[in-house]
Amino acid sequence: MDLSTSSIKSTIISFGSLLGAISVIFQLMLYFLDMHYKNDSTAGIVSLIIMVGIIFYSLIQFRKSNEGFISLSDSLKIGMGTSLVSALIGIIYTQILINFIDPDTLTKSLELSMETIRIQNPEMPQEALETARSIQEKMSSPLILSAVQIIFALFFGFIVSLISGLIVKKSRAQ
Repeated sequence: MDLSTSSIKSTIISFGSLLGAISVIFQLMLYFLDMHYKNDSTAGIVSLIIMVGIIFYSLIQFRKSNEGFISLSDSLKIGMGTSLVSALIGIIYTQILINFIDPDTLTKSLELSMETIRIQNPEMPQEALETARSIQEKMSSPLILSAVQIIFALFFGFIVSLISGLIVKKSRAQ
């Protein structure tokens, strides 16, 4: 393992843990404000801004520690790795939340979601509402929630690290 690979791994672990910790603190804040089960777009935007900031900062720090150079592929590795570590921490928090801290979270979230559907679609037949509820219940299993967290983290991590990598990349002279 060369120095660059070791440095990439340590950057991923450090900044992935930092992003995960900040995300958990943010989620705890939402929990204490009783907003954790609402699909609030503001909370999603704040989470995305935090992710962008941490990934961008991790790439800059890696470039500084790598003699001022970083490739796009290293940027993608660091960004995706940071996102994955953060998602794994988030999954642990989510499982603790829904199994121990507030076991009613999924039920509250489902009820709020169904109420939103009813308000937005007052003409929707009861049978369609029941189908929507059934689908949402199936999508709320711990395994599916974990898979969705990882998929979203990697998707947004890829986009953020690609854009950030294009901004901060600096190649060595050949």
